[in-house]
Amino acid sequence: MRIAIVIGASSGIGQSTAIQLAKRGTAVILTYSGNQAGAQDTVAAIEKDGGAAVALRLDVGRSETFPAFREQVVAILRDTWQQDTFDYLVNNAGFGGMAMFEDTTEELFDKFMRVLLKGPYFLTQALLPLLTDGGAIVNVSSNSALPTGLVDAGYSAYATMKGGLNVLSRYMAKEFATRGIRVNAVSPGPTRTRLADSSGVVGFEAYPEVIPMLAAKTALGRIGEPDDVGMVIATLLGEESRWITGQNIEVSGGFDL
Repeated sequence: MRIAIVIGASSGIGQSTAIQLAKRGTAVILTYSGNQAGAQDTVAAIEKDGGAAVALRLDVGRSETFPAFREQVVAILRDTWQQDTFDYLVNNAGFGGMAMFEDTTEELFDKFMRVLLKGPYFLTQALLPLLTDGGAIVNVSSNSALPTGLVDAGYSAYATMKGGLNVLSRYMAKEFATRGIRVNAVSPGPTRTRLADSSGVVGFEAYPEVIPMLAAKTALGRIGEPDDVGMVIATLLGEESRWITGQNIEVSGGFDL
């Protein structure tokens, strides 16, 4: 049985990814931070269709907890599926929000760094010995960090960390290739998710008035839905993408095209 670990799967893109992988016959270990109810919803949706999933709490911004998380993963792999390795890793956890350059505090900058860049780096490092040779990783980035992406004032810290994740993805792809492990990134455009900012305010639920404006900037005429991205991630992890590594796929419906 193939097994995936999906980080940040209590809602949005991570939730969709976990469900899409389960539909393809993959068992899922999914994580959540504050939204336990959402994580249980993900597990229930997977089990309803006959799949298998386990939810674990993980704060990606606290790298000191990663060794204990790894031990939890080891125990679940052994006790639930009688395996000692897993096949796929999706680094998806994050938070949104904006602050103009002159208003960005060191505290906010450091939080972005811990969650969006340091977290994926050292969590992958902790889990890498458990990832099977020939496995695959997808890092969820943002089209705000692409050279061709729209540069919107107020996202300098956020986009800087996502830009670092893009570079990290290429170096992972190079180094992990010796074990046949593929690494790619996806860069979503505006997507309807629950992604909260640093104050806990939830994206489009709090600011629905921005949706028509973003849709008007998108070639396909709407904002993205979680499944638009989740299906791409599942495809990148799958056998049909076995010759793709070191790539960053923009999944934005032609935003700002």
